[in-house]
Amino acid sequence: MEDKGKIESIKFSPDLRVLALQRSQTTVEFINFIEGMDSMEYSQACKGKTTRILGFCWTGLNEILFVTDHGLELYQVIAEKRTLKLIRTHSAAINWFVYLPGSAVVLLSTGTLGNVLLPFFIKSGNLVKAPKFEVDIPLIPKPAKLCLLERDVSLAVIYGQLHVIVLRQQQRVSSQSSQQSRVSGHSTAEVCLYQLHRESPARKTDVLRLELSGRFAVNIVDNLLIVHHQASKTSMLFDIKLATDSDGYVNYHYPVCVPMSIKPFLLSRGSASSLVLNEPAEIFCDLYSSNWVVFQPNVIIDAKLGCLWFIELTLQPLINLMHNKLQLIHFLLQRRDSKMTILSVCRLVLTPTQAAVSNSATMATDSQQVMQGPVPCLEAQKLTSEITSPTSVLSSLALGTQQCTLRDIANIFDKLNYVYKSYLDSKNTPQAPDLNNYVVVDQSDLYTHVLSLFVDDEEITHNYKFVVSVVMEYIRSLNQHHIQVQHYLYELIINTLVRNGCFYQLHQMMQYHVLSDSKPLACLLLSLESVYPPAHQLALDMLKRVTTANEEIIEVLLSTNQLLPALRFVRSVGQVDQLSARKFLEAAMNTKDDMLFYTVFKFFEQRNLRLRGKPDFPKGEHCESFARHFESVFGADALGQPPSA
Repeated sequence: MEDKGKIESIKFSPDLRVLALQRSQTTVEFINFIEGMDSMEYSQACKGKTTRILGFCWTGLNEILFVTDHGLELYQVIAEKRTLKLIRTHSAAINWFVYLPGSAVVLLSTGTLGNVLLPFFIKSGNLVKAPKFEVDIPLIPKPAKLCLLERDVSLAVIYGQLHVIVLRQQQRVSSQSSQQSRVSGHSTAEVCLYQLHRESPARKTDVLRLELSGRFAVNIVDNLLIVHHQASKTSMLFDIKLATDSDGYVNYHYPVCVPMSIKPFLLSRGSASSLVLNEPAEIFCDLYSSNWVVFQPNVIIDAKLGCLWFIELTLQPLINLMHNKLQLIHFLLQRRDSKMTILSVCRLVLTPTQAAVSNSATMATDSQQVMQGPVPCLEAQKLTSEITSPTSVLSSLALGTQQCTLRDIANIFDKLNYVYKSYLDSKNTPQAPDLNNYVVVDQSDLYTHVLSLFVDDEEITHNYKFVVSVVMEYIRSLNQHHIQVQHYLYELIINTLVRNGCFYQLHQMMQYHVLSDSKPLACLLLSLESVYPPAHQLALDMLKRVTTANEEIIEVLLSTNQLLPALRFVRSVGQVDQLSARKFLEAAMNTKDDMLFYTVFKFFEQRNLRLRGKPDFPKGEHCESFARHFESVFGADALGQPPSA
């Protein structure tokens, strides 16, 4: 590209086919990067002799918007003909503008103070004007001049809602006279969020209390607002979904944890150039540099180094920084890829205090090492930075790792299961939302990563009552949210009670149906017969209530040689005609009880007589050996005769 002077702005079209660049205040030049076409430049001047271009932005594959000090000009770019066609215009005296590409929204600053903001939604070649709104100015200068600057305003989508983010310095006055207070009072900053609407004026909904002064910048990461403070070289995390103070109109937020620093990192130089210039191969990058330029949502550019970074969030260290674990769970449920961190929190709140402090200290040491260690370069011009915990994290352990009360644990379970139930309901609706947006902790997750480990923990097993109470609270929460409880949760309770010899409590739970009936649970009770004989009858009663376990009941009765009760049960459920005679006759013969064998044999002879008109067994049932055994014991005359009274 030929050097024709200083470039003020340069942007590719979304499909990278056309490059637009601005060298003057009146003209934007274009270069095609289309295969088979030459790269001859063409240009478009703005309308009006005194008009100057404040900037431009691509609003579509072939649409570009000029923002001038006199208004908006929307053009269609016809690359094949190297020309532009004017589509729409709007006249307004504009101070500056900000643009959000993903939502195709441009925000114009108008008025002498610059605080009257005019939003436009750009769609399919149309400029859709939204109602203007006014941003509060803490202190209006005299004479009036531009107060609200472009650097203090940005657009972002937070939790699916379009917001205008305004950073402003708030004058805090003392109790002296108003004139003196402007001198003696200190200025602190706050971030105001205005929710943008198409049909009604934007409304201020949230205020972030920074309690600091100086230079700030804002990024959006995973619906969190990260406010960087240059003087302290720290960043503050805000979540507008967390519980907050409110005056009925505006919600006031404070950082979710102590201010944190971006993870230090090393920038790798080229090895050859380092040797030639006798410079180190790696250098530490200056964090929170005055050379940083912040772009939404999570981009930072160091103009001096010529590097670009993406800010990311590491969730694990936050476990020790947020003392309110219920609030922490609510916070994590809103984050991407947070399931394992949520499960770590659940393990922590169930752990006794001494063990929790030990585990958390280990986690804190690891996080400190991560924070202090270098971050390798992904590419020569690209790094990934992570928000990590401060070095003072150990001081918060005593408060942050206390074992929660049963009420708090129950509230955590309720919060997890509310999301779990919402996920299950969304699967059954015709127009289900994007299920990937849910962070769902289901029963198998909590069982595998939390409850099973919790029950097996040697430091906890002595307090089995607390263990049972925790699992029962989780089951209570599942039932309250109408979620079917899986049998392995009941097995945890039964095994814990048996391990501690609490058979009376187990019997009471089964008798009063505290634990829901299921085949796996009945099988577990059967296995306990050797240590608690009444468990056998409890299992049979449960199988009978299940109503789909007739085969299992018959097998259980046969395994204990209760043939006559088994036959009576079969008769009561009306399954005599489908019964396998061979299975019962074999079991009766194995008992070595001739009278029992006689009774069972006659039972099936009577069935054969009723079904086929003769007492003989059909060949398909393979009962010939049992008939011969009957004949050898009781004689041939007993065959086919009705049983004696």
